[in-house]
Amino acid sequence: MNTTPKPFWNPWLAGVALGVTLLLTFVLTGHGLGATGFTTRLSAWLGLQAAPDAITANAYLGAMARPDILDGWITWQVIGVFAGALLAAFLAGRLRVQLDGAARVGAGKRIATALVGGMLAGFGARVAAGCTSGLGLSGAATLSIAAFVFLGAFFVTGLIVSRLVKGV
Repeated sequence: MNTTPKPFWNPWLAGVALGVTLLLTFVLTGHGLGATGFTTRLSAWLGLQAAPDAITANAYLGAMARPDILDGWITWQVIGVFAGALLAAFLAGRLRVQLDGAARVGAGKRIATALVGGMLAGFGARVAAGCTSGLGLSGAATLSIAAFVFLGAFFVTGLIVSRLVKGV
């Protein structure tokens, strides 16, 4: 059996495919791409299971709380992205579990750094009313000024933080 992974897509072809996917998403669903809305919806749904009165009374989460987590388009989008990525990695011979950077700084520090960074990015995405895919792709596609400001701030912050935690 050949264990050599298939090469990555040409970046130009991948960009065109992403653009077509975004266009089809707008045309077919009326929504752009995005993912952080799902985490908020999931939080509201989990809250309904544990403390329904508190969640329905909450001004922020109450509006997103639904008894069935599967009734929203964003849930199916996230499931589709996960399943599609898993299938694509498998078909390309690139499916494996790995922890990048652990050899240099240790697995515990790498996991903690990734977790804190992910939580900060998620918090920032909720404050900005969208994630990098929601604001960056969908917002930029609709020529939203907020999307371009967000993308600039996101990349500049990423460059600065990468220099501060170099090697992590």
